[in-house]
Amino acid sequence: MIYPIVVYGDPVLKKKARDIEKGEIDVKQLSEDMFETMEAASGIGIAAPQIGKSLRIFVVDGRPIEDEDMEDFKKVFINPQILEETGDEWAFEEGCLSIPNIREDVFRNERLTIRYFDENWEEHEETYDGMKARIIQHEYDHIEGILFTDHLSPLKKRMLKGKLQNITKGKMKVDYRVILPAKK
Repeated sequence: MIYPIVVYGDPVLKKKARDIEKGEIDVKQLSEDMFETMEAASGIGIAAPQIGKSLRIFVVDGRPIEDEDMEDFKKVFINPQILEETGDEWAFEEGCLSIPNIREDVFRNERLTIRYFDENWEEHEETYDGMKARIIQHEYDHIEGILFTDHLSPLKKRMLKGKLQNITKGKMKVDYRVILPAKK
């Protein structure tokens, strides 16, 4: 099932998501739906808040990035915890399905260690670096209620204010279904 994607301005994107209890939901079905939604929108990662669910789960698929290192990088992360972030911070231009048509340089640590459960409720503790770490950090931020724009300087944020307001009003072009924030 392809979900519509929640866009900038919706409170679910700024809320810290809650852990999933084992057996509470069908995490295999949810993760399949999330992969399907992400792929339909040409993304490489999506977190549950982006489909309107305040749950600690995200999926990643680095295979669209044409890099040998990404060939096997399709994973589900349930109730993840970043245990450590190390290495130098490096800038890379990030975008987000919930903030369409805006891309900005974000600085992130080059390496992380993360503990999580997969869709079979098997626990893992793994270390990632480079682009894999960045994708995980971006999606992890979503379940913490943080958007990539929160990492930008106050000046950059002011420069983007009009574009961000247009997103909340639906004034944007995307080739996937979206849910606009409720009017106050």
